[in-house]
Amino acid sequence: MNQENECLWVLLHEPKGPLVPYLDAFAQSLIDHGFKTHLIGRQIRVVSYFSQWLLDKDVVAEDVDEQQVRCFFAGRAQQQSIRSGDHAVLERLVECLRQMNIIGPQPVDNTLTPLQHAISAFATYLRDERELCDKTRTQYCPVVEQFLSERFGQGKLEFSALRAGDIIGFITRQAKHLSPARAKVATTALRSYLKYLRYCNKIQLDLFSAVPTIPNWSMTGIPRAIAPDHLQAIFTHCPRDTPIGRRDYAILMLLTHLGLRAGEIVSLNLDSIDWEIGSIAITGKGNQPTSLPLPTEVGEAIADYLRHGRPINSSRALFLRACAPIRGLGAQQTIGTIVATAIKRAGIDTPRRGTHQFRHALAADMLRHGATLTEIGSVLRHRHAKTTSLYAKVDFAALRPLCLPWPGGAQ
Repeated sequence: MNQENECLWVLLHEPKGPLVPYLDAFAQSLIDHGFKTHLIGRQIRVVSYFSQWLLDKDVVAEDVDEQQVRCFFAGRAQQQSIRSGDHAVLERLVECLRQMNIIGPQPVDNTLTPLQHAISAFATYLRDERELCDKTRTQYCPVVEQFLSERFGQGKLEFSALRAGDIIGFITRQAKHLSPARAKVATTALRSYLKYLRYCNKIQLDLFSAVPTIPNWSMTGIPRAIAPDHLQAIFTHCPRDTPIGRRDYAILMLLTHLGLRAGEIVSLNLDSIDWEIGSIAITGKGNQPTSLPLPTEVGEAIADYLRHGRPINSSRALFLRACAPIRGLGAQQTIGTIVATAIKRAGIDTPRRGTHQFRHALAADMLRHGATLTEIGSVLRHRHAKTTSLYAKVDFAALRPLCLPWPGGAQ
């Protein structure tokens, strides 16, 4: 049995099997990914069970792969001894063995359905030929997958059988339960896919012209900004004595003082900040790079997180998950979750739960202090002046002289 002062793990019985020489390396990889030492023993125990199973099946470490993991769990399922998280443990093990070059790269999955093959090829086209960002591919592919699934199911894809009625019917059904903005995304995605099919010579008709247009009038709404007192309550109730609190406080400061979008915050890394000149590099919509001045209070909040809250990790992402495995925040929805949690913690009721209300609040505050729409558009990184003109609706000081007097005098 390994001694605790010599090893990161300890088991009641000496482990056996082909994976024993790699247990220490696997335990160290768990530490590197942010797992606490008291959580390592259980994961090593799962690996030791797997190692014993490999020994019984005469499987060497070099032959370990996802198929062996599936067979192992299939046998354990009959004994009802699978616990939550066991699958993830062996997934980490296989990845660790690959990084150590003990086993080869993951083989190509030849069991994909025709639908899955089609979506994968379209995603590759969007990335390599169109050079579109991950966010765009994430928006387009599910729409196309749903369209093809409704039309062909999981069987063979007969693209030549597509007709205008199939396209119009799909968009009509989508428009009934989607917002105008989301329905417009669906039409854009489907139009892009039909152009791709024509580009690949899989259809002979220009069916993309059959995609109907969704009415989506711009400038119809009023920006819903979070109220100043609500904003103050959020910062008052944000704890700054914990690693998570310091991280969330820094994120809220970026939302409030720079009006960053959720995706822009997720994409920040340690190289985004130039501490010498006090600037922060932002990757905005369409992967457009922009550099903004870093306000002192925002820089102090980020520095406090980096010194006292950010886990020690090799990831270059500025903001990291608090729970293992430690890595970047990943999806922009994470920022929305942080905001929703902050609002709930403050005990307030805001018009929205998302991150854009902070962006609207920044624009409204700049208007109150005399900034022009051009200056606001520059800070918010709007590519079109029309987008910024939406905030003219909340410039009450400028609109009040334009109001006509009420007939018959003041009421």
